[in-house]
Amino acid sequence: MRGLSVTYRSPRGQIYAVDDVSFALDKGEAVGLVGESGSGKSTVALALLSLLTRNAVVEGSVALDGVDLLTLGRRDLRRVRGKDIAMIFQDPMTSLNPVMTIGQQLVEGLRTHLPLSRQEARQRALELLELVRIPRAVERLSNYPHQLSGGLRQRVMIAIAVACRPKVLVADEPTTALDVTVQAQILDLLFDLGGELGMAIVLVSHDLGVIANSVDRVLVMYAGHIVESGPTMEVLEHPRHPYTAALLSAMVTLEGERSAELNAIPGSPPALWARARACPFADRCTFAQRPECLDGRPPLIADGTGRAVACVRDGLGLHGVAVKGDRGGEESRG
Repeated sequence: MRGLSVTYRSPRGQIYAVDDVSFALDKGEAVGLVGESGSGKSTVALALLSLLTRNAVVEGSVALDGVDLLTLGRRDLRRVRGKDIAMIFQDPMTSLNPVMTIGQQLVEGLRTHLPLSRQEARQRALELLELVRIPRAVERLSNYPHQLSGGLRQRVMIAIAVACRPKVLVADEPTTALDVTVQAQILDLLFDLGGELGMAIVLVSHDLGVIANSVDRVLVMYAGHIVESGPTMEVLEHPRHPYTAALLSAMVTLEGERSAELNAIPGSPPALWARARACPFADRCTFAQRPECLDGRPPLIADGTGRAVACVRDGLGLHGVAVKGDRGGEESRG
């Protein structure tokens, strides 16, 4: 992905949802996109499959093996989606067809991309349900989505996504609606399959705990921009952007006092009616006391070690996590 910018046309004007996002994904690598709601994570995920809505104006490129997916027509895109790049959506109940059986939905995708007879595709569908560890797989082929639990529906979504062994798998909040136990099972399954099939994975999540245990590299997004990136544990253990540090401060841990107040980042992300001309986090960050933060948007600068940060304070250290309070004061969160 190079220089991706996405602007949505709306009755109120232009919405600059994603602005100049670039990153590369290697074979078998797992990358996480994190940030608050509205940061642009899902828009980036949808752009990877050229699934953005008609009111989206897109600039930049999304190349898979040298082919820019944003330039392909509908017919060519249908050949690529599901075969070379696939997606697991957030809610399987709204993603699966309610009037088709699970078997029919698996067979449809397999026969679209692979030279299989109906009988061969059905056998492959059965193998896929077993691969994603669905019990009584033969029976499930004849079930409709509403007859399955949320966890089983998500496993079906994974089976459909990996059916043709895609090179890239995009997972947009794949465990949001599931309880913690099922969430762990689904994530373990997803990354086990990634290793077995050699897929690269892009995981979109707001849960830093999930990201910490899942991906090789993390991209932190805020207001449509990448503000920090690097190897996952290095970023989470030694954040260099105030926003990353503030997100980590807001996490709930088992070690905390039961009576302690929950940390939060006061305020809200900026409205996206115009392209940012200053640091987009400046209004919520007490470190924004230098002209550089307000006179121009800090560029994302790589340091040659795999880390990249968009902050003029980078290198000066974050002594606690400082964010602006709601009532004009300042709060420091360690």
